[in-house]
Amino acid sequence: MDATEIKVGRLGINYIVDGSATASLGMFELTVPPGSNVPPPHSHSNNEECVYVLAGTLRYSVAGETRDLKAGQTMSTPRGSVHAFSNPFAETARALIVMSPDIGAQYFRDVAAVVNSGGAPDKAALASVMARYGLVPAAARGV
Repeated sequence: MDATEIKVGRLGINYIVDGSATASLGMFELTVPPGSNVPPPHSHSNNEECVYVLAGTLRYSVAGETRDLKAGQTMSTPRGSVHAFSNPFAETARALIVMSPDIGAQYFRDVAAVVNSGGAPDKAALASVMARYGLVPAAARGV
């Protein structure tokens, strides 16, 4: 990947289209090595999301439905639906993520600043970043 990749722990986010400035469509490639720490289940107050797997297998859950997506498979996340992903498999997974409207690369830079600061991530700081961008942890929804 090129220098535009944002590292959040072991996850890689490579923005292709940052639509956050114009509240339009955004697109990024997500790289998920096996066993990576991933975000907690959450929903988006303002965004729809679609995942399209490019390589490997990505476990993806939306509103209680969990599927192991392989290359060429997709799953959509409607606005407000709790979703999560993981990679419990042996091979690194890569997926193309499309969001509408986009939350933008800055969200991931802000999360990276908390996660990559050393030691266990500050959960309150992460919750604050998520809230600023309209993400709601499932635990906050009572799910």
